[in-house]
Amino acid sequence: MAAPPTFSRIFEIIDSLEIHFGSYVFLSVSSMILCLRLCLRASRSFFSISTTSNNCNNLSRFLFRFSTLPHCAAAFSSSTSSNLESYYANLILTSHGGNKPNQNQKWTSHQFRILLTDPDLLVRVLNMIRAKPEIAFRFFNWIQRQSDVKQSRQAFAAMLEILAENDWMSEAYLVAERSIDLGMHEIDDLLIDGNFDKLIAIKLLDLLLWVYTRKYMADKCLISFEKMIRKGFLPSVRNCNSVLKVLRDSRLMSKPREVYGMMVENGILPTVITFNTMLDSCFKAGHLEQVDKIWLEMKRRNVEFSEVTYNILINGFSKNGKMEEARRFHGDMQRSGFPVTSYSFNPLIEGYCKQGLLDEAWGVTDEMVNVGLYPTTATYNIYIRALCEYGKIDDARQVLSSMAAPDVVSYNTLMHGYIKIGKMVEASLLFDDLRVGDISPSVVTYNTLIDGLCESGNLEGALRLKEEMTDQLIFPDVITYTTLVKGFVKNGNLSMATEIYDEMLKKGIKPDGYAYTTRTVGEMRLGDSDKAFRLHEEIVAKDHHHAPDLIIYNVRIDGLCKVGNLEKAIEFQRKIFRVGLVPDHVTYTTVIRAYLEKGRFKMASDLYDEMLSKRLSPSVITYFVLIHGHAKAGRLDQALQYSTEMKKSGVRPNVMTYNALIHGYCRAGDIDEAYKYFCKMEEDGFSPNKYSYTMLISKSCELEKWEEVVKLYKEMLDKEIEPDAYTHNALFKHLDKDHASREVELVEKLLLS
Repeated sequence: MAAPPTFSRIFEIIDSLEIHFGSYVFLSVSSMILCLRLCLRASRSFFSISTTSNNCNNLSRFLFRFSTLPHCAAAFSSSTSSNLESYYANLILTSHGGNKPNQNQKWTSHQFRILLTDPDLLVRVLNMIRAKPEIAFRFFNWIQRQSDVKQSRQAFAAMLEILAENDWMSEAYLVAERSIDLGMHEIDDLLIDGNFDKLIAIKLLDLLLWVYTRKYMADKCLISFEKMIRKGFLPSVRNCNSVLKVLRDSRLMSKPREVYGMMVENGILPTVITFNTMLDSCFKAGHLEQVDKIWLEMKRRNVEFSEVTYNILINGFSKNGKMEEARRFHGDMQRSGFPVTSYSFNPLIEGYCKQGLLDEAWGVTDEMVNVGLYPTTATYNIYIRALCEYGKIDDARQVLSSMAAPDVVSYNTLMHGYIKIGKMVEASLLFDDLRVGDISPSVVTYNTLIDGLCESGNLEGALRLKEEMTDQLIFPDVITYTTLVKGFVKNGNLSMATEIYDEMLKKGIKPDGYAYTTRTVGEMRLGDSDKAFRLHEEIVAKDHHHAPDLIIYNVRIDGLCKVGNLEKAIEFQRKIFRVGLVPDHVTYTTVIRAYLEKGRFKMASDLYDEMLSKRLSPSVITYFVLIHGHAKAGRLDQALQYSTEMKKSGVRPNVMTYNALIHGYCRAGDIDEAYKYFCKMEEDGFSPNKYSYTMLISKSCELEKWEEVVKLYKEMLDKEIEPDAYTHNALFKHLDKDHASREVELVEKLLLS
């Protein structure tokens, strides 16, 4: 007679049924009776008083197989549930496949189906194997890889607790990261309000906060930090410092000070890293009035300055044009015995260059050499950028030629300089030099050249260059495509701009704010404003990360101003406040320009005063708009008033502001005063451009000052400033007058000289 089947054999049969018929096995009554008979054969003493615990477990396991059937669900008791936990805990521990991390082939989803769908049972099972954290962690990871797992905060919290108890914090980090990726941002509530050991809870809350900082989730960092502080779970100072850095880098400039205040109020002692981050935040936010308070507080708390502290102070003051303060801290750094490096000198050089004080900048370079340091490639790149900015392109080329090891940034900067003054040929030749010198061009190199070709109207050349960069395995980025879109919009080809934009999307390149703005500008200029607004709303609907921002409101306001709908533009300006944004200098400058163009000078003046009252600093463009708007209307006294205010506020004028005054005086017929500002422009280190010369040539022609005309025209050519159609029109528009022969004679002399 054949031996009765064992329980294990019966379970194998049922398992095979499950494998063939899915996650639910529906048995007929006769099939169930057959299985019960097999069970009785397997153990004739099954229902006797001497039933062993093993048989009970087997029976529980058997009954559990049918627990998914409605008529069987009520058969489970609390003791059965306890047996299930024991059964699964034992099954996990005995079938984990060895000590190697990936040996878990014996775990199958149909074995643990109930654990996949019952998070509460999973938590209880994990607690039963908490003495084996390695196996618990591996099983939890395995569970996470199953497609039908039902996620729960409780299961993650239980796993985190087990790992933290055993100081498995690296593994806990992975679990915490997984929970955050799944959007379980309320686990900290469980840790705070649940029955967790406080030391374990603090350790895990600190870990979750650390993960938020590593993922640069600024809002979540702030919420988690505030929640911990409020409930008395104080984060480590290291984590506090990380939160400060994330807030700083996320441009939430008012928040670092709030976090610092909560730290100090709750007894978390700030370190030098805390103060360094606070100083850097204040400089980046432009809150210079707070800087002195912070470093004085460092002194009060006996927190010693580090090398990083000094470099932050030197760099911050230099970038904000406070060269005296930057110099003072540079001297303090040297006297404190810290080694000075190019990182200490370069900000000083850049600060002086930004103010056009090139002699002072070269003086700092001499100081570098005197202390045994030599200018780095980054040092020379600062000079190239500054010289290009001030139109001294030949000097910039000489700096590049003198460099022992120029890099791709050196070439990119000079190419950009050539392109800004319309010298595309020179930029292209420089590109050839770069490749000959075995320096690999970057995506920035190609983007710079594509921008130049688009600006010059050579859109076919720009498209060819895009194909070339792809052939060189340098792949176009969002800037490449946005530049091309802008080029086609400027050329009036909206259909091609749309095609390029759509190609970017097909390539999987995510548009940034500037790309969206460029696309919207295209519709504003070439389509219609309603369609442009609808386009942005569609973008918002597709991607919540691009909710209406200040840039897009500024674009809308600019578009409305350009089509003459000033009332609607003002309405949008007021709406900015209602959506929780704050208008910037661009917003105000746009509307001020529209008022000036309409001749509404009082409204423009009021808006300028409102801008100042809101502690917004006008930019050089703001002042140019004001100077140009008044000078063009013959209101030269007001134009000069704004010019004076610009200098008092520390905003350095540029070629455009000087040209605005020259234009105003030329229109007023005061050529001598126009010449005065032409000369002053050169004295201040700015090279006059073709518009500067064209305005003076035009007015000199009107006044029949032919010798002056020839002199100006010749000077243009000597400086390699290419005259354009406007220059030639100004030069020859009086040829039909009595002095025509005289002009021709002088021009011939010019050409022969």
